[in-house]
Amino acid sequence: MKVCNHLGFRLKSSAVRGSVLIPKYYNPEIKNHLNNLRHTHQLVHFEELIQQGYIQTATGNEIGKMAYGTGAIPFIRTSDISNWEIKTDPKQGVSEAIYEQYASKQDLQPGDLLFVRDGTYLIGATCLVTAADAKILYQSHILKFRVVADEAISAPLLLALLSSPIVRKQIRAKQFTADIIDTIGNRYYELILPFPLNSEFRQKIEKAVLDVVNNRMGLRERLRRIPLWTQGLIQNISADLPEPDSDQFELSGNYGFIIRDGEVRYNIFIPRYYDPVVEEELRGLSNSHELISISDLVKKDVLAFDTGIEVGKMAYGTGSVPFIRTSDISNWELKVDPKQSVSEDIYDQFKEKLDVRVEDLFVVRDGTYLVGTSCILTEHDTRILYCGGLYKVRVKKKDQLDPYLLLALLNCPVVKREMRAKQFTRDVIDTLGKRIFEVVLPIPKDNKVRVQIAREAREIVLARVSLRNKAKQISLEVEGITELGEEDNYELA
Repeated sequence: MKVCNHLGFRLKSSAVRGSVLIPKYYNPEIKNHLNNLRHTHQLVHFEELIQQGYIQTATGNEIGKMAYGTGAIPFIRTSDISNWEIKTDPKQGVSEAIYEQYASKQDLQPGDLLFVRDGTYLIGATCLVTAADAKILYQSHILKFRVVADEAISAPLLLALLSSPIVRKQIRAKQFTADIIDTIGNRYYELILPFPLNSEFRQKIEKAVLDVVNNRMGLRERLRRIPLWTQGLIQNISADLPEPDSDQFELSGNYGFIIRDGEVRYNIFIPRYYDPVVEEELRGLSNSHELISISDLVKKDVLAFDTGIEVGKMAYGTGSVPFIRTSDISNWELKVDPKQSVSEDIYDQFKEKLDVRVEDLFVVRDGTYLVGTSCILTEHDTRILYCGGLYKVRVKKKDQLDPYLLLALLNCPVVKREMRAKQFTRDVIDTLGKRIFEVVLPIPKDNKVRVQIAREAREIVLARVSLRNKAKQISLEVEGITELGEEDNYELA
């Protein structure tokens, strides 16, 4: 019986736990699934691992919005974790002083796991902290798991187990609404982890996880350099990252600036729209870069823009075709497990209209801190639908602009700052709207540099996507399966 077609099930009153009367909490498919694993796996309660001292848990801190933007040290929030890693550009940063205030208390170390506890569809997202991530703070909606006894379980194996289909299914069943946000609360104690009985197989899983995490981390660090290289802030992809400019952190505001009334555009009177730092940076790039607006590239028929659709919440969970939303983009790629999916019928209804192709780009149009986030689609990513909060950008004349160079341009610091300056609030959500066409791209004049940047970006993205897909495969293999059945993609209604 498929989960999505349940007409209900019987439950004895004695089986009700903790006065929980929500049907999905008792999803019988989960119990059957776990029973089928007993011959090949040891089923262990997460609580047992904690009580026996194998795993330590802790939560992060809320530092307050006044601390946001005071420095360059990442403050990790729930949306900053995906595909087993932390985003290269988390949306909030804090000062050294704030970091020192919380660092010893949070005591984050390489090898720790961060697990999203609160946040509806983000709940259960997990990553392994690497040496490149050690200097961060994380918020209270995130749990830290530390493995302290490797003979029972290792951190890489725990990551694979928490990502397995049966555990993900349990997480979805056990989350609940607290005030205005969903959470799993302390119910993560109830999770049952399927440990493979074969020790050699466990070691194989552990090694595979480490290979994926470490290789993706190395590529991610190279990825961080590409926008800086494109803008000319570093000379090549192997250069050291520059120290953050302290002037960009406005600890006490700024003294303002003057513009002539004739410079006011479209009756816009929001100061940041005329950010003088952006204008100064662009002028400084004019000798080494061709400055061209996205609008001009559209007029020249180099680029084409389109937007997605809204399928409606009733379509969510009806099938296995990914429905990409603004939060499903991270580190220039799509998440391996987008939070919503739709049926084949809905996909067939809209696929020709949306016309998704390899090397199309997505740019987030709506969504406050997500505005301007972008990715490029590979051959693994085209069987999808996408929401109206995304722009689909297609390079029509690739001999004039390589799609991977465009991706690098969209992530240049000056372009990101342009987008932040031009976004505005519409109803209850921030958006870039049609102002994206005003954004000016700094294209390096040196053709050799353009070719090198595009080639590096292409190689890194494709390698990371291959490893992303490997991570998904590991999550399946830990249960002894090679691919999901349709019923495993559905949520219990």
